[in-house]
Amino acid sequence: MSADYRHVIERFYKMYARKDIAATLALFDPQVEMHPAENFIYATGKPFVGPDAIQGSIFTRVDDDWDGFTATTQEILGAGEVVIARGRYRGTFKATGTPIDAEFVHVFRFKNGRISMWQSYTDTAQFKEAVSGQSAGAAQ
Repeated sequence: MSADYRHVIERFYKMYARKDIAATLALFDPQVEMHPAENFIYATGKPFVGPDAIQGSIFTRVDDDWDGFTATTQEILGAGEVVIARGRYRGTFKATGTPIDAEFVHVFRFKNGRISMWQSYTDTAQFKEAVSGQSAGAAQ
């Protein structure tokens, strides 16, 4: 019988919600790869490798740029070493005051009980609109 890692992902989101970044990062394999959604505002075209890279390239930047940013899950599904979380990102981009309410899907893979890969999918247009100061759905 394979392991069920859904509880690890539940902890991941709970710790992130409390801004306990050290505990969140401890769930990652030392060589974890985080793949942001294509065209995401913080994406570089290549994965962020290692907990420090994820902290500096994602977590710190989100905290610096957004007020009230949350990642709230609506569903967590798991099968062996793959766990999928579906939820919503919410927050307000500080520089423009523009809010987002964007759906996300995260796919996690595990190795030796730790998160070894994190792929993110989201409505990148909402993030770009928030950065530019447009409300979601505003006329182009």
